[in-house]
Amino acid sequence: MTGDPMTGAPTTGDPAPTGTAPLTVPELSLVVLVGVTGSGKSTFARTHFKPTEVISSDFCRGLVADDENDQSATPAAFELLHYIAGKRLAVGRLTVVDATNVQPEARRQLVALAREHDVLPVAIVLDLPEKLCAERNAGREDRDFGPHVLRRQRDQLRRGLKGLRREGFRTVHVLRRPDEVAAAVITRTRLFNDLRHETGPFDVIGDVHGCRAELEQLLTVLGYELERDGAGRAVGARHPDRRAIFVGDLVDRGPDTPGVLRLVMGMVKAGAALCVSGNHEAKLAKALDGRNVRLNHGLPETMEQLAGQPEAFRAEVARFIDGLISHYVLDGGRLVVAHAGLIERYQGRASGRVREFCLYGQTTGETDEFGLPVRYPWAQEYRGRAMVVYGHTPVPRAEWLNNTLCLDTGCVFGGRLTALNYPERTLVHVPAARVYYTPARPFPGVSEPGRREPDVLDIGDVSGSRVIETGYLPRVGVREAHAAAALEVMSRFAIDPRWLLYLPPTMSPVTTSQRPGTLEHPEQAFAAYRADGVTSVLCEEKHMGSRAVLLVCRSPDVPPARFGLPAPAQASPACGAIWTRTGRPFFSPALAALLIDQVRAAAEKARLFAEFGTSWLLFDAELLPWNLKAGPLVRDQYATVGAAAAASLSVAAAVLEQAIARARPGDDGARLDALARRTQARSANAAAFTASYLRYCWPTDELAGVRLAPFQLLASEGAVYHDRPHLWHLDVADRLAAAEPELIATTRRIAVQTDDPASAGAATQWWQELTDAGGEGMVVKPAANLTRGDGLVQPGLKVRGREYLRIIYGPDYTEPGNLNRLRQRAVGHKRSLALREYALGLEALDRVARGEPLWRVHECVFAVLALESEPVDPRL
Repeated sequence: MTGDPMTGAPTTGDPAPTGTAPLTVPELSLVVLVGVTGSGKSTFARTHFKPTEVISSDFCRGLVADDENDQSATPAAFELLHYIAGKRLAVGRLTVVDATNVQPEARRQLVALAREHDVLPVAIVLDLPEKLCAERNAGREDRDFGPHVLRRQRDQLRRGLKGLRREGFRTVHVLRRPDEVAAAVITRTRLFNDLRHETGPFDVIGDVHGCRAELEQLLTVLGYELERDGAGRAVGARHPDRRAIFVGDLVDRGPDTPGVLRLVMGMVKAGAALCVSGNHEAKLAKALDGRNVRLNHGLPETMEQLAGQPEAFRAEVARFIDGLISHYVLDGGRLVVAHAGLIERYQGRASGRVREFCLYGQTTGETDEFGLPVRYPWAQEYRGRAMVVYGHTPVPRAEWLNNTLCLDTGCVFGGRLTALNYPERTLVHVPAARVYYTPARPFPGVSEPGRREPDVLDIGDVSGSRVIETGYLPRVGVREAHAAAALEVMSRFAIDPRWLLYLPPTMSPVTTSQRPGTLEHPEQAFAAYRADGVTSVLCEEKHMGSRAVLLVCRSPDVPPARFGLPAPAQASPACGAIWTRTGRPFFSPALAALLIDQVRAAAEKARLFAEFGTSWLLFDAELLPWNLKAGPLVRDQYATVGAAAAASLSVAAAVLEQAIARARPGDDGARLDALARRTQARSANAAAFTASYLRYCWPTDELAGVRLAPFQLLASEGAVYHDRPHLWHLDVADRLAAAEPELIATTRRIAVQTDDPASAGAATQWWQELTDAGGEGMVVKPAANLTRGDGLVQPGLKVRGREYLRIIYGPDYTEPGNLNRLRQRAVGHKRSLALREYALGLEALDRVARGEPLWRVHECVFAVLALESEPVDPRL
């Protein structure tokens, strides 16, 4: 077997008897069985391939005509066969076509299908004796055609057998005897570009272009130990723990192409490096082969430098370059390295056009004022899951764009030579010693690849039905209608979307208590966690305010540098943002800037930026008072209900008192008394209702009276903290409160062992004291924070007090009849919603920490808001 440099795939030579040798089949390929009827193709397919991998023309004929032998259905059957095969190849599934395929036209269509999906066509030919095939057909009642049909198929097979390679089949196997068929063994081989089993760590190095000194310096900085020959030349380099990957364009333009090749070839030969082909290597290969190429773009200098080398070295260079393939897929498909980049549907595929894209990228067909092709900005539209690292087009600095990174930072043009540490995602570079080559196009001084307008997102990233995979729940579905509702909210009301790294999940209440006069009680929370195997929980005071997410930057240059926001002087002056559960701003830009600056100063004073080594911090918090965000709700609903109830019920009570006083013997005095008592109770309930919501409302003047109660540090640069216990998070919040006590409030808490009745009783007493004093209640959380049992455990259960619930369920909810109805409430859907939103939120933060593109983060953030459109009782 040899490697095909055009496709990077295993190939075989001319068709020949196979004997007992294994039949190699690339893992991703279109396998075409070729043989006359009766040659045993279907039996062979059943023996060596999964039933789902085989598409039979007979089966397709039966699907469209209810009769596998109805030859009039053949055109429709093959149309269906090609359709099914195309769908399988599109998603990367090996596909076997079981048909005679003896006609050149039938094979031509299948080769075209393979090329359309950039997979390799493989032919397995069963060229068995005609007499044997005739005997087999004679034993089948459904085969009633004459011997002339078999003879015609046999002639077509023999005429086309030697031309299968010319037809486009990369691999051809021929079996000519029954014993060969019986002994056949199928061996599935990886494509040469398939290194998914290689997990790294790697150092991916950008275009070298003959800059040997800079390459040696970069390898030394990366921790590689150079190996030199007797003449002092670098002939290899090794790292004890890592492996280098070169993105191509080792040659041309620079001062020492032979030195670069000698070093890289030595590393590749020793297994210390991988290398893909660049367009300059492809052109050099043609020149070394004596073919007619244009001597430009640094090739004359390379040919001159190589002319001074021994013939054996030049031959070794030619073999090395000829063996380079187009791209590599590594680390389980998470990393793709190609010289000019690669779109998702070409990754791991093998064809001429895939190699063309890898070498040259995508062009518009136009040329610029320098006569160079205009490149199509494929990276702006990239939405693949794999990180794509490439070079080819020089940029002044490496910048991430949609999970892609260009490492050609123009070393040969006087820029620098850059490497990416993978999976760490850190960049290392060394400066060029000088300008070695003057480019045809001036080397740019500013790079703004793929910048979008400030408030514009790609609607395709967040709309339509979709399923999101998370590391916490495998699949979270979002319906199209819910996605549309989320997009409507975001597009009309949200802050600049580049701030939106996270939206908090909803929180599930406890199951309903059966205690008299009580709807929610801590004992249900403790029992729920105990059932999940969680023995240590933390009860946190539930602040009655509005859930807030706060992103605080250390300095004004962080928003534009890290989040792509305009410089503060050009737009919002805030060094961060604060937003609601639906992504809306809480304050005017000026007031938000004032609040964020105070929190920033507190974080600086508490040394949080320095401790976490970050330029920004993301907090989950509660913003008080409640009326700060809910002012219209308080005025238009709660206050009007309370006022109307107080006014009407007081009049009704007075009238009833008069009626009772005037009652005469024989009047239904008992009925009047009952009505009066009910009215008085309703009046007391209304007064309690008004008192309840007023506890959480107070006047504010700008930030005077505003309180912020952070309770969790969500993320910072490159890090998430949901694996830290809640006491750790509250300690961080306490440090902020100590630094800025006028603005930042602490959160009271108590630790509980759910399997200890005394511990649970103390927490229940604490909750009772909180709620009796006007507090909303508490949130019970697993002390360890993120917790898994049989599945993902609820991140928190809220236990609200009796009087607070009056705001939620209405003034008269404590009346026995009403309370009995409310005990029938179902919290299952709410709990499911809370878990799904929690998983999405964690996944969004993980993607931020991994440095994934913003659209990948927004996929989760918008999904959280979309799930809020699901029909759930809003009072839960």
